[in-house]
Amino acid sequence: MSQRQVLQVFEQYQKARTQFVQMVAELATRPQNIETLQNADIIAVIQTAITYGLYIFMHSLTKDQSPWIPNGQTGVMALLRPLLLDVVPTIQQTAALALGRLANYNDDLAEAVVKGDILPQLVYSLAEQNRFYKKAAAFVLRAVGKHSPQLAQAIVDCGALDTLVICLEDFDPGVKEAAAWALGYIARHNAELSQAVVDAGAVPLLVLCIQEPEIALKRIAVSALSDIAKHSPELAQTVVDAGVIAHLAQMILNPDAKLKRQVLSALSQIAKHSVDLAEMVVEAEIFPVVLTCLKDKDEYVKKNASTLIREIAKHTPELSQLIVNAGGVAAVIDCIGSCKGNIRLPGIMLLGYVAAHSENLAMAVIISKGVPQLSLCLSEEPEDHIKAAAAWALGHIGRHTPEHARAVAVTNTLPVLLSLYMSTESSEDLQVKSKKAIKNILQKCTYLPALEPFLYDAPPNILKHVVGQFSKVLPHDSKARRLFVTSGGLKKVQEIKAEPGSLLQEYINSINNCYPEEIVRYYSPGYSETLLQRVDSYQPLTN
Repeated sequence: MSQRQVLQVFEQYQKARTQFVQMVAELATRPQNIETLQNADIIAVIQTAITYGLYIFMHSLTKDQSPWIPNGQTGVMALLRPLLLDVVPTIQQTAALALGRLANYNDDLAEAVVKGDILPQLVYSLAEQNRFYKKAAAFVLRAVGKHSPQLAQAIVDCGALDTLVICLEDFDPGVKEAAAWALGYIARHNAELSQAVVDAGAVPLLVLCIQEPEIALKRIAVSALSDIAKHSPELAQTVVDAGVIAHLAQMILNPDAKLKRQVLSALSQIAKHSVDLAEMVVEAEIFPVVLTCLKDKDEYVKKNASTLIREIAKHTPELSQLIVNAGGVAAVIDCIGSCKGNIRLPGIMLLGYVAAHSENLAMAVIISKGVPQLSLCLSEEPEDHIKAAAAWALGHIGRHTPEHARAVAVTNTLPVLLSLYMSTESSEDLQVKSKKAIKNILQKCTYLPALEPFLYDAPPNILKHVVGQFSKVLPHDSKARRLFVTSGGLKKVQEIKAEPGSLLQEYINSINNCYPEEIVRYYSPGYSETLLQRVDSYQPLTN
């Protein structure tokens, strides 16, 4: 072969390799191609190689048709692996990009990357290569690590964390972003993996990253810190000790909606663990600034802002009172009214947490018109878990005093709760929370017009609480006693079959003692028959 012919073979090989990795990377962007790429066998590999000229080069040099297939490996992974060590940087980068896209689709492909001993190559090259390769390699690590704790642990075991942390100090923002993304995906699985990320020294560098001017880098770094902080108070404290809260508080009003989502989420993950951490978040003067996020155009900014306020309010009455004083409860109620579905859920739960703390805080929810809004959620939301949250919140509002219970009862919420409890289509959780809410409200409710329908519709385990409330109110209210007779309530009570000596029977006796004996007999079942018998046996007086 002449020198020109030899050089031409090398040119063909380089061109073919470039075309191949670019085409695989392109094919991997389309979901419909993934199964074919995943299941490609030796023949498909050889056919693909022939298509792009790889076979031409190898055949020219060795006369062997498949020396480049690693022992025991098949499919597109086997073909991409040696190209990670190619002499041409572009081919290396594109091969890594193709691997990342494949691994991103499912855990089988991600596991193939691990079993193919590709991770050590990536980690080695991550420290040595240029910024383009670093971004591609970090993408592969992220794509593998996102699927499961086991795959994330495989990344830790191959020594990737130290190299990724070094990348957080890279001059190029894109490299920092790719490394932060990979670290966040590893940390999100569990506390052990999060601790490994912390031990590698990632937290201080991630805090520096959120101070960089690039919005994309800020987003990913904040997200990674959030993933670290969410697992335990100790991990959250590690993040706080790095000085992150002050920086996050300053970014609450950033115009970028995606960054605001991450900032609010990170503050929530810190505040949820303990009173001390929640107080540290509050002390960063996030109120009333965070309330403006409840009116944001982005639905998830609204949701995350409600979640943050909820995670603070749940700890103590004092923190809930602070939120009430800042106008937080009224703002959240307005937010609930302006959105639908799961976006409402944190706000609904917030109202329940606030109301549960004390009578005064529950009254603050009532005064802010929280009960009608919760009743609306109970009636119009299609998802059972949202209805269950609304039922739970209403139960906490109504359980304190007769005044609280009346505020719930007048919205006609009790019949809705009863129907949800009785419905066979309701989830078990919704039935349990509806029953608990009914019980909590009934035990304090003295508003008899709301109670009377329950005499006709309630099952025995609910009915005893209803009758119990009548037995408490009627002895002290003459107007209510009269109305109870004319509305048919007394007659209905006489029809209730109660076990002798039971609590229900005691309640019925207490009610009956509020009326003359002849009135009770008149409304008792069978009394008309008794009267007719007396008519039959009565002998008229004759002159």
